Amino acid sequence: MNHQAGNFSLSVEPFLDRATGTFSYLVDDGAGTCAVVDPVLGFDAASGRTDARPLDALAQRIEQRGLALQWLLETHAHADHLSGALHLQRRLGGTIAIGAGIAQVQRAFRGIFNADDLAVDGSQFQHLFTDGERFGIGRLQACALHVLGHTPADMAFRIDDPAGGPSAVFVGDTLFMPDLGTARCDFPGGDAHRLFRSIRRLLALPSDTRLYLCHDYPPAGREASCCSTVAEQRAHNVHVRDGVEEEDFVARRRARDATLAMPALMLPSVQVNIRAGRLPPVEANGVAYLKIPVDLL
Repeated sequence: MNHQAGNFSLSVEPFLDRATGTFSYLVDDGAGTCAVVDPVLGFDAASGRTDARPLDALAQRIEQRGLALQWLLETHAHADHLSGALHLQRRLGGTIAIGAGIAQVQRAFRGIFNADDLAVDGSQFQHLFTDGERFGIGRLQACALHVLGHTPADMAFRIDDPAGGPSAVFVGDTLFMPDLGTARCDFPGGDAHRLFRSIRRLLALPSDTRLYLCHDYPPAGREASCCSTVAEQRAHNVHVRDGVEEEDFVARRRARDATLAMPALMLPSVQVNIRAGRLPPVEANGVAYLKIPVDLL
């Protein structure tokens, strides 16, 4: 999507990591400045090896276009992939940012992983967004929206179109495509009531607002899609379309969550993502280790 306004514009380009079903986004202002939303670092659980190749197409696009990377925006501490923010920052610069609620997530998981080294104040990130905070991406105007429920740290990022067209909102895991519904709420700090209210806040935005999703797991016969509109979600979302009341949503969400397995990469992902994409500290032999708690979760 690209809308012109004078000599700058809002442009959104998706990058799909098929291994994890994750969409990352390159957002730029048409005048040389950009942000990246939810970049993915590859990880092979069998060997314990990380892989920066999922970042290559995105990084190369930034380099080829001569863009200055201003922000690396995380919608939350993901449980299904390792963040590639630190790798991109080392290559291209930029500020790694997440919602201030990350401190609550860190407190929940420090005990689970017995991570005495982990500061639980969000200081691993260069910026912590608060609800309603306004910021710029070059010449674009943006706003951070706290959409807790999936986790306490979830943020959506609304970026306005300087040409007066529909805003782009990056919603993370809060919403999926209408035929898949919404995020789960059974992670530490999750809350189905809060998720419902967060989603209704998003769905109160103008009907043509474009909602960019972090994931899609399409059923047979449908291609993966990264974007829907407020109008489409209100009319068709199987969990939160118009007419669904909060208690009905909560009952259905809790019943659904009780059937879901833990994400395959949750344990390695969370350990890295609460550290802003860093591995745990190396040990005496010079190797970093990811922990697997046994019979705890």
